[in-house]
Amino acid sequence: MFRTHTNGELTVQNLDQNVTLSGWVQTIRDKGFMMWIDLRDRYGITQLVFDADRSSKELFESASKLGREFVIQIEGKVIERQSKNPKIPTGEIEILVEKLTILNASETPPFTIEDQTDGGEELRMKYRYLDIRRNPVKDKLIFRHKMAQKVRNYLSDQDFIEVETPVLIKSTPEGARDFVVPSRMNPGQFYALPQSPQTFKQLLMIGGMDRYFQIVKCFRDEDLRADRQPEFTQIDCEMAFVEQEDVLEIFEGMTATLLKDIAGKEFGKFPRMTFADAMQKYGNDKPDIRFGMEFVEVNDLVKGKDFKIFDDAELVVGINVEGCADYTRKQIDELIDWVKRPQIGANGMIWIKFQNDGVVTSSVNKFYNEEDLKKITEKFGAKAGDLIFLMSGNENKVRTQLSALRMELGNRLGLRNPKEFAPLWVIDFPLLEWDEETNRYHAMHHPFTSPKPEDVHLLETDPGKARANAYDLILNGNEIGGGSIRIFDKDLQAKMFNLLGFTKEDAEAQFGFLMNAFQYGAPPHAGLALGFDRLVAILDGNEVIRDYIAFPKNNSGRDVMIDAPSSIAEEQLDELALRLNLQN
Repeated sequence: MFRTHTNGELTVQNLDQNVTLSGWVQTIRDKGFMMWIDLRDRYGITQLVFDADRSSKELFESASKLGREFVIQIEGKVIERQSKNPKIPTGEIEILVEKLTILNASETPPFTIEDQTDGGEELRMKYRYLDIRRNPVKDKLIFRHKMAQKVRNYLSDQDFIEVETPVLIKSTPEGARDFVVPSRMNPGQFYALPQSPQTFKQLLMIGGMDRYFQIVKCFRDEDLRADRQPEFTQIDCEMAFVEQEDVLEIFEGMTATLLKDIAGKEFGKFPRMTFADAMQKYGNDKPDIRFGMEFVEVNDLVKGKDFKIFDDAELVVGINVEGCADYTRKQIDELIDWVKRPQIGANGMIWIKFQNDGVVTSSVNKFYNEEDLKKITEKFGAKAGDLIFLMSGNENKVRTQLSALRMELGNRLGLRNPKEFAPLWVIDFPLLEWDEETNRYHAMHHPFTSPKPEDVHLLETDPGKARANAYDLILNGNEIGGGSIRIFDKDLQAKMFNLLGFTKEDAEAQFGFLMNAFQYGAPPHAGLALGFDRLVAILDGNEVIRDYIAFPKNNSGRDVMIDAPSSIAEEQLDELALRLNLQN
């Protein structure tokens, strides 16, 4: 037995007990005649003491040879600490060591294993196994585990069955690039790793499994950012014999349960917002509703005043930033430069100040008198002390640009409190979106999403106006899940494939197995998938998912710890009947 107790367990209730502990050496404090060592494991820290008077010479010498991160085992007696530490559970006791065994020595780690470390992100990712020893990382992985257990318990209580679906499947168009895997036994042919288990969960519904879930790895070969990884985890769910409301009720209940358990807050019915309203009010299909700054359109008030920038614009729209009329010219100019960045792409921005003294002024006083400006402030519902920003241009572009500004101001003004939660359902998405490059429609969600029954006729006459029976769950301005009512009729599915530019042959080759399954009594069904990594991060007050993954990839999709992806031997390429065609 390497230990009788963990390092977070012992208290004054254990005084005078003989114990055996194991763990890593955290810190060493050597006073010459006395030595204290902090012993660490996953559960906490226990202070060990070596005393020149009470410890043997050999034991004292052995202790003096220890270094940081040595793995040791000790036997000793629990005694009361003279200098207590109320910040840790074991802070009232220490162990007078009677026996010391070095289980494994350690080189000096490349960064300090402390809550506040001196290691940069890339270095810590290279030595991720050391980084995991740090409390901030360890605690996030434990939090992730607890979340997974809560999800499993909730869904199991709702009669969902966890079913594993294959990882080696065939390539299907689902919006992102597939990772492909060559097959040695089938030369020239490839598996694909699943972007989601979409078709399999639909087949499970046809198989009568009625309520399925899976906490499952998915893979997408796409450009990365803080909230994306090439491999990520979904809470994947599907239900048969349900309508949209049934699905929303189940997963609203699950999310509310998690929020109550973690944040201690009760939520009633989550608000609902149509896609059209979200775009009009926030320029974003995943709005953060923890704060206001709703968009106000002012075409009717600003056009016809000889200000060409507004007169030529498709849309003039703005936000009211409460209490910011005291912004200096320098602060406003910095924000204008911010929206002009290539990532945002705006040409500029107009401001209107409703000063504390009641005077209304703007950057376009030349074109708009005080009466004109007053009318604009009234439409915004602005009051003394408020600052209005106006942007103009192409309708879709300007909404996106203003949305980015709104979120940036939300961050700067402290309106996006990570400990405050605002869930929201966005519904009634467009079924299709037009791609100018390929000159054809793409599915807004995926090809299996059903149009709203009242919009099915539009597929023949005006497909772009058809709405989908689709829904996204939004939390704090992040999409944490999305799903839809599925098509379960073969003819309607064939019509969708046709609209998306699939030939009959293409549809048969890629999805023939699903189309065939529809002929054998497919029930009405619907589903939803939640991004588990993102959900965990947000509920923990963070938006960076990488911190909640044991062994994440960097922004280039590389695992710098094991150096993957990597080249493979010529013999392997020959075995797989592959030839490289690398171009510089």
